[in-house]
Amino acid sequence: MSPPRILLCGDVLGRLNQLFKRVQSVNKSAGPFDALFCVGQFFPDSAEQLEEFMGYIEGGGGGHSQIPLPTYFIGDYGIAAPKVLSAASRNSANLGFKMDGFKICDNLFWLRGSGKFTLHGLSVVYLSGRQSSNGQQFGTYSQDDVDALRALAEEPGVVDFGVTNRDSVSDIPAGFLDSTGSDSSVSELVAEIKPRYHIAGTKGVFYAREPYSNVDAVHVTRFFGLAMVGNKDKQKFIHAISPTPASTMSAAEISMKPPNTTLSPYTLVVEQTALKEVTKRSTDSVSDSQYWRYDVSQKRHKSGAGEGNKLCFKFIYSGSCPRGEKCNFQHDSDAREQYSGGVCIDFLIKGKCERGPDCNFKHDLQNEGESHSRTRRRSENDSGNSPNVESHLIISVGEFYYCALPKGPLVQDHVLVIPIEHAPSTLTLSQQSNSELVKFQNSLKLYYKNRGKEAVLFEWISKRSSHANIQVVPVPSSRAAAVRDICNMAAEKLGFKFVAMKFNNSSDGREWLRKQFDRNYSFFYVELTEGTILSHSVEENENFPAQFGREVLAGLLNMPERADWRNCALGKDEETKMAEEFKKQFKELDPNQ
Repeated sequence: MSPPRILLCGDVLGRLNQLFKRVQSVNKSAGPFDALFCVGQFFPDSAEQLEEFMGYIEGGGGGHSQIPLPTYFIGDYGIAAPKVLSAASRNSANLGFKMDGFKICDNLFWLRGSGKFTLHGLSVVYLSGRQSSNGQQFGTYSQDDVDALRALAEEPGVVDFGVTNRDSVSDIPAGFLDSTGSDSSVSELVAEIKPRYHIAGTKGVFYAREPYSNVDAVHVTRFFGLAMVGNKDKQKFIHAISPTPASTMSAAEISMKPPNTTLSPYTLVVEQTALKEVTKRSTDSVSDSQYWRYDVSQKRHKSGAGEGNKLCFKFIYSGSCPRGEKCNFQHDSDAREQYSGGVCIDFLIKGKCERGPDCNFKHDLQNEGESHSRTRRRSENDSGNSPNVESHLIISVGEFYYCALPKGPLVQDHVLVIPIEHAPSTLTLSQQSNSELVKFQNSLKLYYKNRGKEAVLFEWISKRSSHANIQVVPVPSSRAAAVRDICNMAAEKLGFKFVAMKFNNSSDGREWLRKQFDRNYSFFYVELTEGTILSHSVEENENFPAQFGREVLAGLLNMPERADWRNCALGKDEETKMAEEFKKQFKELDPNQ
């Protein structure tokens, strides 16, 4: 398979006719190209360009104003930017946790704030807008955006593209330009993230720097600065590249250095950053310069390791922290659960959100078990009247457990089995309730088997949580045998081995799990289709992802984008329809009918 073909462009300034005329010409002579990245200011800088620009936006890409290929921009400022971007933020298609671009119109995507996503196999990180501390809604990035990007960039693997609005001081060609307008934050980010390609605007010139080696990395980085569209000096504003994704390259290919490779221009930046880190730690007045945390002194305090009342951003975002016990900040599982439940991360960590009503997330702390909380078994209708339960998702209610469809299901017929009473684990509940649970499990297994699928059940038990639930996910029978292998492979990458035991029935398996479970530790187990149970007791500072089960199954089913439930969120009407259909199909097997 040939590598993706990407076009790069500098400041557009609203000149979309000129840009896309050139794109179509290049596409015809050297294409086809897969995507276009625009850096620098994308919106017009004068009213004269506004009619032309809005012809593409309001025309939705139709007629003569058609955008010829997927186009991504980060310079979210200029005339009409607030109007266009506010409308995009409110668009229901852009709701949820999106890092791969807010859709503006056909083939046009806004990369807001900062983020990381995969495009045609290429790992892309971006920082949108200009540096500012005045809290503008559009056109600027905040320290929060920088912090989030650094946390995202800590994920394993080499980053292919680093896309920034402006260059860094170290990127500017010596003797050609001064550093006025360059961005020191970009310098620090690029030094730490080490993308294979760094693309930025450079105040009106095209500049392709010699490849340079990176500190503490084997690969080189290539920098491209792009000129403005339609510039009077006829500087190059379109550049084409065809990079092979790092994820598909061998170690030898990744480490290959061209003869003209130079030393890293960021050596001084790295040294200065390290010095600042030591200074900050010694004064104990500012958060760690590599791990971006926020002061939450007005929020609840948590016991355990950590620096005062500052939370680990990485842990809240991903459910794990690569520093483990070496991390200087709190790994707050309650905060992580609030975030997983849809609470705005800015509101959660800082107590406020600058986006205000345009934010797509919740701005209040959720009650424990907001979506599927305690219900009382008076009748099925009574349980649905609880203010803490989204009753349209409930599909069956027993004496001790109820079944509900999850928010953002991984696949169709993905089900949660939830204790009616609050409990930190299903393994700590009574034997009587366990009998009912086994009936639910057996009924679901038979339901899936009748549809050519097998049930995979897993439970994540955090010792700091009181929200027990078992996730039951159907997988095609043809893929069921691979679940064990992929679980073991994922465990090996995380540095642990599962304890495995096979049982003839679920009751014996759960009795064994009760003996394995230690309340002093977090615990994960998965019941496979042939009766084997894999379990793992998680040490206090172990790097174990809270979404391990879902992430592994998403990978097995070739749908990694669905590992985050936010990418799978549905409207209430669609959820209701799915629940009603499931109840109808499940009725004959429902143990509570």
